[in-house]
Amino acid sequence: MKTVQMTLDEELVKAVDSAAKKLGTTRSRFTREALRSALKEVRVRELEFKHREGYKHKPVKRGEFSDWESEQVWGD
Repeated sequence: MKTVQMTLDEELVKAVDSAAKKLGTTRSRFTREALRSALKEVRVRELEFKHREGYKHKPVKRGEFSDWESEQVWGD
């Protein structure tokens, strides 16, 4: 691991410390997990954007997936 120095406002530090205490963890661990979560969210947004752009450039054609409709039937 690498130690980094960050500048945070006092209220944010208090909120992080409070949350970390409630969760029974450390400020560092709480912050690492929060950063990992934020990075996952960034990745999801990137993938969703690519997905939307792909369909803008190549929209679904009528009947394109009709061969698979019978596969979606669950039956009784």
